[in-house]
Amino acid sequence: MECIQDKNLENCNCSYEPCSRKGRCCLCIQYHLRARELPACVFPDNVERTYNRSFEKFSELVKEGKI
Repeated sequence: MECIQDKNLENCNCSYEPCSRKGRCCLCIQYHLRARELPACVFPDNVERTYNRSFEKFSELVKEGKI
């Protein structure tokens, strides 16, 4: 499958500037799942900037109706 990195970047809200995986979703997802996290794009911007991308934080936001 061809990576459409330029198009993916249009929806990437990752605020970690030196990230080498921006727009490369398959690598991003693999990286975060190994760390028991989800990628930035599933979090609201204000939460993403905290860098707490844990499963637990995502679950908390779902329970609160924020996602």
